[in-house]
Amino acid sequence: MTSAPQQHLTHVDASGAARMVDVSAKDVTARTARATGRVLVSPHVVALLRGEGVPKGDALSTARIAGIMGAKKTPELIPLCHPLAVSGVKVDLSVADDAVEIAARVKTTDRTGVEMEALTAVTVAALTVIDMVKAVDKSAVITDVRVEEKTGGKSGDWARERRTEREGS
Repeated sequence: MTSAPQQHLTHVDASGAARMVDVSAKDVTARTARATGRVLVSPHVVALLRGEGVPKGDALSTARIAGIMGAKKTPELIPLCHPLAVSGVKVDLSVADDAVEIAARVKTTDRTGVEMEALTAVTVAALTVIDMVKAVDKSAVITDVRVEEKTGGKSGDWARERRTEREGS
């Protein structure tokens, strides 16, 4: 069960100044988040990733490791994120006909959620894919980075509403 969304920005105080939210009164609970994203690439890159590989090396393995590192470094990159005891990160990459699809799942047992860690994992993995393929595809594009679901915490579980292809994504 989920509670109603908050009606104010939690990282801004009454005067409008940025602040780090005080989570000291929150319960330590198991929490997870899953995020996804895509890197649109040329048919040539798809062929290379499915075959002999790109000139820089193993793009998917490199991006997977970069995504894991990104999740762990989130509070160093996003100014108001809390340092968390990240207990697990899984980053999956797959080659579709027009893109590299990325999914990240992050777990913790802490006082705040790991949505930003999951988003950072996807984004850093996507940036790494671009770095690995830029020699053969300078027009690669990162797209559709989003949280798909989260579990745990006071607000409970949440999942993005699924739409059929006819309704749009």
